[in-house]
Amino acid sequence: MSRVIIRTEAAPAAIGTYSQAVKIGTTVYLSGQIPLVPATMQMVSEDFAEQTHQVFKNLAAVCDAAGGTLNNMVKVNIFLIDLGQFATVNQIMSQYFAEPYPARAAVQVSALPRGAQIEIDGVMEVPSTQ
Repeated sequence: MSRVIIRTEAAPAAIGTYSQAVKIGTTVYLSGQIPLVPATMQMVSEDFAEQTHQVFKNLAAVCDAAGGTLNNMVKVNIFLIDLGQFATVNQIMSQYFAEPYPARAAVQVSALPRGAQIEIDGVMEVPSTQ
């Protein structure tokens, strides 16, 4: 199967040697999103909840560009600099996803790019076009 590189201006541009997402068949591998505002490439704010909302908005934009939605995600990996914020992530995630929820992992890390407090990546299965 051929690889399709997913790009959208509705999410932050890649700031390194990676693509926003790569689609192979009906599977889409989404790169990690941090809370950058796409138009400015600046952090949305220092507030954790606002950062979390921005990350989900960025992921939704990449999902859309790949032909799916957040609800097509089958696996989500959440990276936090403070695992104590996990309850906030759960509350905000419930605003963006409907049941059945994707599989998920959440881990605390010592640092994230650009001083972000949260980063999320994942895998999406989009409906077949055949």
